[in-house]
Amino acid sequence: MFTGIIESAAEVKEIRKENTNVHLTLSSNLTSELKIDQSVAHNGVCLTVVSINSDQYTVTAIEETLLKTNIKHLEVGDIVNMERAMKMGARLDGHIVQGHVDQTATCTQVLNKDGSWIFSFEYDPTLHNVTIEKGSICINGVSLTVVDSKPNSFSVAIIPYTYEHTGFKTLSKGDIVNLEFDVIGKYVKRLMNL
Repeated sequence: MFTGIIESAAEVKEIRKENTNVHLTLSSNLTSELKIDQSVAHNGVCLTVVSINSDQYTVTAIEETLLKTNIKHLEVGDIVNMERAMKMGARLDGHIVQGHVDQTATCTQVLNKDGSWIFSFEYDPTLHNVTIEKGSICINGVSLTVVDSKPNSFSVAIIPYTYEHTGFKTLSKGDIVNLEFDVIGKYVKRLMNL
């Protein structure tokens, strides 16, 4: 479980394909605190640390992960949002995030609001995920509040701190992001459809 509060950025140092898997080697200021077999969210995708070498560590994304996330679009030098799993008994500053991406979305607009930013996204509605006004959404691992909710699109407002300390500062119109919809909302929707 994660909170969607990003701890650090990690830089992609190497991408190695093996059959249908992709091994990503990254560098982060948190590498020295990681352990092999630890779950770490990368742009909201829960991946397991499989090796550590000095200031770099490696995680593996399998075909299922590559099909459903933006991990397949990463290149050497890219920066990803990073969060270690939450500790029991710690504050839940964001919302309950599982690290299981539901689908991707495309950034359709970035508006600079002279001190804050509005990012708009569009996603495939045939997968039956929903957002609600003032509900929670996780974009590339960042816990955010939905504004302007529509059947296949929504926007989020980004404060300067979030903009500077996450990958939002490099996000542009046309970029693909990972979405994890609110877990409580997913259960309610499922129960309503029974």
